[in-house]
Amino acid sequence: MDDTDKLIETLKNSEQEHRDLDEVLIHLLEKNTVDFLQIQRLKKRKLILKDKINDIKNKLEPDIIA
Repeated sequence: MDDTDKLIETLKNSEQEHRDLDEVLIHLLEKNTVDFLQIQRLKKRKLILKDKINDIKNKLEPDIIA
């Protein structure tokens, strides 16, 4: 397994975790949960994952400035 395969696998896992967090947040917000600290932590984790996903995508397909 080379570096590209590892990056692709990490990307898939991160995207899945991002979707899972999105679903958890939706359920918590629908139930009008009062635990705002937990919601904040989940949102922060989701943003960190989004940045990680973007970094991996940039490594796989770097921008070429002509």
